[in-house]
Amino acid sequence: MSSATSTSFLHQALRTRVIAKPGAVAELGRELARLGCKRPLLLSGQRTAAGQVWAEVISALGELPFMAVQDIEPHSSLKTVERVAQLAREHGADALVAVGGGSVSDTAKAVALVLAEGAPLAQHASRFVPPTTVLTPDLVKPKLPILSIAMTASGAEATPSLGIRTPEGIKLLFWDAQLASRVIFLDPVANLATPASVMLSTGMNGLAHCIEGLYSKAGSPITSILALDGIVKFDQALRQVAAMPQDVNARANLLLAAHISGMVLASARSCLHHALCHVMGATFGVAHGDVNSAVLPHALRFNAATAARELAPAAAKLGLPGPAAEAGEQLANWLHELQQAIGVPSRLRDLGVAREQLAGVAKKTLHERGLAYNPRSVNNAGELEAILLAAW
Repeated sequence: MSSATSTSFLHQALRTRVIAKPGAVAELGRELARLGCKRPLLLSGQRTAAGQVWAEVISALGELPFMAVQDIEPHSSLKTVERVAQLAREHGADALVAVGGGSVSDTAKAVALVLAEGAPLAQHASRFVPPTTVLTPDLVKPKLPILSIAMTASGAEATPSLGIRTPEGIKLLFWDAQLASRVIFLDPVANLATPASVMLSTGMNGLAHCIEGLYSKAGSPITSILALDGIVKFDQALRQVAAMPQDVNARANLLLAAHISGMVLASARSCLHHALCHVMGATFGVAHGDVNSAVLPHALRFNAATAARELAPAAAKLGLPGPAAEAGEQLANWLHELQQAIGVPSRLRDLGVAREQLAGVAKKTLHERGLAYNPRSVNNAGELEAILLAAW
């Protein structure tokens, strides 16, 4: 378990350049030139590709020859990665530009990985050996640089990890420090094109990165400091965006909070909460931010007693009343209040998840690597099902 007083730790720092300002998208061509890249492959989802931001991205490329893939789906699949990788080969791509949220970012990372390390992609996935061992392949071949224009609040573009869905509805997880974006553009004006509802739900995913970062066994004093600051920033920025959906400063604040959450995840990894969310996303196709929002208070309660020391500073930073030993319960109650205040999902049933499906989710989650980093051991699927029932 992480501890802010520990002097022995491992922290993963990344070589990412962040450009945060209104109009940052216009810097894309200059940043590609700085990296010596002349043939970018662009990736986005359909909504982003139909908007004004896409036109700004194309304009920023100037005369560079590019190829575009504009139909990346939520919970990107092995089939999509294979298709995009082939297009990248045909184009002779020397850079990948991800314009969107977590699924677009994960697709870009997966394409960079498979182009460098070879197909099939699945052979490079991390494996979890219960109860606490995560086996990560050595992925050392040079990867294409990824440049990311963040359009949601997940912070995925700042991390070296990714998840890709199989045809069987299993999310394969990968980790390679080279896959974190070389350049990230946090453009609050461009972000106005993203519906506030999407920013709020994906922001709950980013917030979960910070909360899990506090007590992850892979955490460090550095990630604890970042996570605490991120939690406070999310509390402020989520409420600002909910109250003023088209305010540029509110969007800038939320993008910053999201980026901090990605920095936390990049080193501290994710725990039990995200393990549950990965399984539900891959199984049911529910939006990752929505399921994060619904499950987070209940996963937090599961860890509350074990991680009271790590959670207490967050409760104090938020000004929550009560003794430090009850910090987990205080934070869970704060999350319930935040859900109501900003209008994000609070129940799995409202996301189309049936009660009778929860036992299956619990059993699948026993094979997820997030359990290795969780502060409290999971003894059986029944404990996980109890969390899901509370969230249902």
